[in-house]
Amino acid sequence: MASRLETEIAGIKLSNPTMLAAGILGISSTFFKRIADAGAGAIITKSVGLKSRKGYANPTVVEVHCGMLNAMGLPNPGIKEFAEEIKEAKKIGVPIIVSIFGFSADEFALVAKEAAKSGADALELNVSCPHVEKAGAEIGQDPRLVAEVVKKVKKAVNVPVFVKLTPNVNDICKIAITAANAGADAITAVNTFRAMAIDAETMRPILANKIGGLSGAAIKPIALSCVFEIYRAVKIPILGCGGITDWQDAVEFFLAGASAVQIGTAIALNDLKVFKDIADGVDQYLMRKGFGNVKDIVGLAHEQ
Repeated sequence: MASRLETEIAGIKLSNPTMLAAGILGISSTFFKRIADAGAGAIITKSVGLKSRKGYANPTVVEVHCGMLNAMGLPNPGIKEFAEEIKEAKKIGVPIIVSIFGFSADEFALVAKEAAKSGADALELNVSCPHVEKAGAEIGQDPRLVAEVVKKVKKAVNVPVFVKLTPNVNDICKIAITAANAGADAITAVNTFRAMAIDAETMRPILANKIGGLSGAAIKPIALSCVFEIYRAVKIPILGCGGITDWQDAVEFFLAGASAVQIGTAIALNDLKVFKDIADGVDQYLMRKGFGNVKDIVGLAHEQ
């Protein structure tokens, strides 16, 4: 008998709808195995680019009252070296989705080719990195560039392509529609929100980069509304991300329109057991409400 939690995203089968979010422990096959053993239905790696990057100087992460702030600067070993971790991760038995970034559409396509060749089950495009045409701006803020990136990556690979949207835009639905029309197989909503912290005693910003990205419980209501609005705008699956810490949060994202949820900051609060706790809680909820599968509740909040 099929599990109530089994689902499918763009042809990728998941034993349950929880995923490790990009950037959290997704750095090696050793960590991937620990996360899979803890109950994650899929693993999304740390964002990797064409060449290695050291990232920003410390401090890069700071805890705030409402969540976590980070400004890492995309540190990674480069796709050529990371390819070995992807190959090892394929032995674990859960879908491996490789998060990739680039500073142009061509660069995205080159990284995508290498990741797919190494065995990635899918790619998640981190379009929150800067681009050369507008200094300091994110690729994901420009619909034209998002379309160009998606089209070139889709042309370069034969695996599903997800697009992780930045919430730092005026109209996130416009970007989602652009990505879907360009061929994206799913949307991840959302990445972190621009934010900062200042130390009153030193009278200086705490993060070395001054501005970082806010994640955690504080952004959940905003991320939830993004998923709700995007669900009405596109027909492709949505992966909910942002402040999900327990099964109730996950259920809210499913009801808003997400087909799966990504867990990140909650790991720092509840350890890796958060995956099993959320999956078990969702399973009990579905049983109590009389639903046969998690797919049955996706988008139900729109019917009220």
